[in-house]
Amino acid sequence: MYGIPIVNFDEYLAEYRYKYLALYHALRTAILSGDLPGGTRLPSTRKLAALFDLSRGSAAQVYDMLAADGYVKSETGRGTFVSGDGSGFTAESGRPVERTAGRAEAGTGLAQGGAGLAERSRESGPGGASAGEGRAADIPLSAWARRLAAQPPAREEAAEGGSIISFRSPGMPMEHFPYAEWRSALSHAGGRSGGALGVSAPPEGDAGLRRAIAAHLRITRGIRAEAEHIVTFSGSMQGIVLLTQLLLDGGGRAVVEDPGFHGIRRAVEISGGAAVPGPVDGSGLVPQDWEARLLFVTPSRQYPTGAVLPLERRRRLLEWAASRRAIIIEDDYDSEFRWSGRPIEPLKALDREERVVYIGSFSNTMFAGLRIGYAVLPPSLVAPAAAAKALYEPHPAGLLEQRALARFMSLGNYARHIRRMTRLYGERGRLLRELLAGLPGGLFHLQPGDAGLHIYARWLRGEEEFVRFQAAAKRREVDFRDAACYRIASGEPAACFAFSHLDKPELTEGVRRLALAWNDVQNEV
Repeated sequence: MYGIPIVNFDEYLAEYRYKYLALYHALRTAILSGDLPGGTRLPSTRKLAALFDLSRGSAAQVYDMLAADGYVKSETGRGTFVSGDGSGFTAESGRPVERTAGRAEAGTGLAQGGAGLAERSRESGPGGASAGEGRAADIPLSAWARRLAAQPPAREEAAEGGSIISFRSPGMPMEHFPYAEWRSALSHAGGRSGGALGVSAPPEGDAGLRRAIAAHLRITRGIRAEAEHIVTFSGSMQGIVLLTQLLLDGGGRAVVEDPGFHGIRRAVEISGGAAVPGPVDGSGLVPQDWEARLLFVTPSRQYPTGAVLPLERRRRLLEWAASRRAIIIEDDYDSEFRWSGRPIEPLKALDREERVVYIGSFSNTMFAGLRIGYAVLPPSLVAPAAAAKALYEPHPAGLLEQRALARFMSLGNYARHIRRMTRLYGERGRLLRELLAGLPGGLFHLQPGDAGLHIYARWLRGEEEFVRFQAAAKRREVDFRDAACYRIASGEPAACFAFSHLDKPELTEGVRRLALAWNDVQNEV
């Protein structure tokens, strides 16, 4: 009689679908649990095949898989045996196995009718960690990992359904993207017969792209950028996180705008720093004499309100940085598209002490899947940033796309694309402002602005009415972003209406549904 206990084979079969895989895992579990101790003789392949309605070849495959993993061994003329000496370790792997209380004793015999081998605990299904497979280890995490795990998921609720009009932007409307030019740039970047695909680049990114970025910033933003002071990243957020880790000690204080981009606040807190709320009014960040060594600001177009930081406040921020020996990280997200007024001079263009880091990204101007961001750094930060980048990415990601983008920019395609999209977005932004201003009931005050891809609207009625309006809008299948997600402290209700992805009929219909939603609120009993 072979010493094999009983299992619920059907559970394994439900999980693994194929009988040979189910039987492999059933036997493996029994061996690891000690239900099949070392030295136990297993049935012949003919007997095993008959018990579980397998072909003899499949039964042999099960034993081959177990032998390859070190769980069993075959002896010519004697049969197949469980590896080890019964001491709780498999011979080949040296891995400990966990004994289970109440297990079937060796020598109880084969189950009849193919019911299977040793019954598993009911406390764990086929996909869980059964007693036989060992309990999951309680792995201690670092302080950094604990802070990361404590953060709420950085996910935004998305609208669903084909009939919903959403004012949450999904990114660049690709029907207006110059795909033919981009495809040509990609082809050129690969070289003749793909010869350039194996050519690497330093961690700070492709040299041609860094030169193209420097030239673009000198012309469009007035920044005296040098290619050797630019480091590329896989999106601007990677740059923000790495720079935060470089500049902020544990417990260090960093000023973040309130309201402001929540990703920056998360980067500070997960890095072990303390986020100091910087108040924002109708003219952007209000300068103060903060006790901090790091400041994040969006001066050209405050995110999310759209306010433009006046020159006097910009100078006060630079004076603060000089007096505190601090660094300012200027995030220029959402300011490339400006359809009226003169271009706003970045803080970096006023910087004379090399205390400003300028962060930019192409994901918003090209398409969301192009994860290329960059930072223009003070000279003393270039080497540390490149070293940090090399630690995470010894070879820069998306090198083909980087070289294609360099080509796309050098031929003037990027500048033409920005001009075309600026005209389109300007028309859509102006239309949405007119439509929102016409909503009944005086619901919103629209933040003035002549750039960016969304409109910030302060709610002018009660907080309870705002909640009811949101619910009514969803029932009317129109969706917008609650600006509360950008706040540290509680504040007045506000909404963000993105428009770049919506054409004129969609914008008109969306605002019509908002009007109906407010009418529903008024008629609620």
